[in-house]
Amino acid sequence: MVGSLGLEEKRAMPLIIDVTSDVVCPWCYIGKRRLEKALTLGGHTNAIVRWHPFQLNPQIPKEGIDRQQYRIAKFGSLERSRALEAQVIQAARGDGLTFALDKIARTPNTLDAHRLIRLAGQEGIQDAVMEALFRAYFTEGKNIGDPSTLLAIVAQAGLERAKAEALLAGNEDLPAIAAEEEEAHRAGVQGVPYFVINKQLSLSGARDPGAFLAAFEQARTDALPEETSGFCKTDPSKAPSC
Repeated sequence: MVGSLGLEEKRAMPLIIDVTSDVVCPWCYIGKRRLEKALTLGGHTNAIVRWHPFQLNPQIPKEGIDRQQYRIAKFGSLERSRALEAQVIQAARGDGLTFALDKIARTPNTLDAHRLIRLAGQEGIQDAVMEALFRAYFTEGKNIGDPSTLLAIVAQAGLERAKAEALLAGNEDLPAIAAEEEEAHRAGVQGVPYFVINKQLSLSGARDPGAFLAAFEQARTDALPEETSGFCKTDPSKAPSC
């Protein structure tokens, strides 16, 4: 029983980090880097990171839409959109990421990307696929909503192409994706990235590594309930998110 474990035993257990995100959210990519830095600084080499779907724009058609038109509709003007993008690019640079947002021609529908991310989790290569999709979209400007482009990206990241193609050709996984998204909404997730440490402590937004380190320590020393559904503790303060 987890709750009866001693302090040292709990510290020895691997952290389990559940991340709710979307692959078109720049703060999710930045948050991924900050999480990785915190895990390295804290020596948490055996942490388990699991990625969960959250579609920021589920209404976007399967073929996607012109990104410039989408940004103008969302932010009111091209000038406002560019100003916000400049802030994101600067933040990304501070975390070692190069964003080339001017290369992105279309805002994609991300459902198929999330389906392949889920498959990658079953195959044990989820983090590699997440990284590849983030890099392809934000650094290389690729259309990750295009099926052939999407399949090429995940195959290069190590996902067996035949399995990926078979998944996208069917619809058996769609209820599971919908259920995960519904669970996130029921838990109160309104923006991403959203991190849950050991099913116990939640952090919203792309936090600095220090915030993650503090959360790791608290989650590893606090007693966990025997059964956890939802999040026992939440941090309502915000960090940049989509």
